[in-house]
Amino acid sequence: MNATSDTTHDVAVIGAGPAGIAAATALARSLRSVVVIDAGEPRNRFAAHAHNLLGSEGLSPLAINARGREDARAYGAEFREGRVTRVERMGVVFAVRIDGEQDELRVRRVILATGLVDVLPELPGLAERWGRTVLHCPYCHGYEVRGQRIAVLATGPNATHQALLFRQLSDDVTVVVQPGGEPDAESATLLAAVGVRVVEAAATAVEGGADLRLADGSLLEADAVVVGPRFTVRSELFEQLGGALAAQPMTGLPTIDVDFSGRTAVDGVWAAGNARDLMAQVSSSAAQGVMAGAAVNGDLVMADARAAAGLAAA
Repeated sequence: MNATSDTTHDVAVIGAGPAGIAAATALARSLRSVVVIDAGEPRNRFAAHAHNLLGSEGLSPLAINARGREDARAYGAEFREGRVTRVERMGVVFAVRIDGEQDELRVRRVILATGLVDVLPELPGLAERWGRTVLHCPYCHGYEVRGQRIAVLATGPNATHQALLFRQLSDDVTVVVQPGGEPDAESATLLAAVGVRVVEAAATAVEGGADLRLADGSLLEADAVVVGPRFTVRSELFEQLGGALAAQPMTGLPTIDVDFSGRTAVDGVWAAGNARDLMAQVSSSAAQGVMAGAAVNGDLVMADARAAAGLAAA
């Protein structure tokens, strides 16, 4: 049931990663008209495998997304390829504009599953190996480099924590100190205590598979390089709608602030996945998507019931 006659869909989900697809599936299973718009740039597209997935361990992220799209389509969800350039409130609905398309979509609710961008340290050869021999998460890819030679680029205070986590997986871990990433006294003590070597000569390039060329001209041979990217939430659409980012409690970094269901402070807008949770992996992003989809359906059910009863919108 759709109480608003001038809409094209009940819900627009922006972003077709695990969060967006899961939200669309939940909505479509509730017989909602839902369109998912995606620009084709999932954060994890560089990785060959995804892990910590019950029943789907080791599948590629792109394969997981493709399978998820098939499931959502089977329930009636629509997918469109394109980049959303603007979302604007038009009275009780939202106008969604897709780059290159003349007509706008008119929807009653919006779910932002826009994700984030990993901004890597500037180092020749690093970006080309991202997601293969250049890693950042021990839970996503650490098992695959267990027992190997691991070099951790220390670009900030989190490097010590990263190094200690990877030390759980290998006896051969080396921290390479980049400008501004010098460990403090306590960190140096902890690293030394568990046998992590610290190299003061900064890396100037990644060569071969994962070897680091150092500032003194020497080559540190490694099988994997660990980095700490800067996480940048794709928040442009949220901010267009008047939303403001808030610091995530665990990281202190800006994200879209939500309640338990994914509802934002902007009326009619929910968020799921990395846009609201920088630490979310595939499984947790999908769970957030289901929650957001269910919450949006519930919100629409109440709105339609109130309209049918002639009551004002809550």
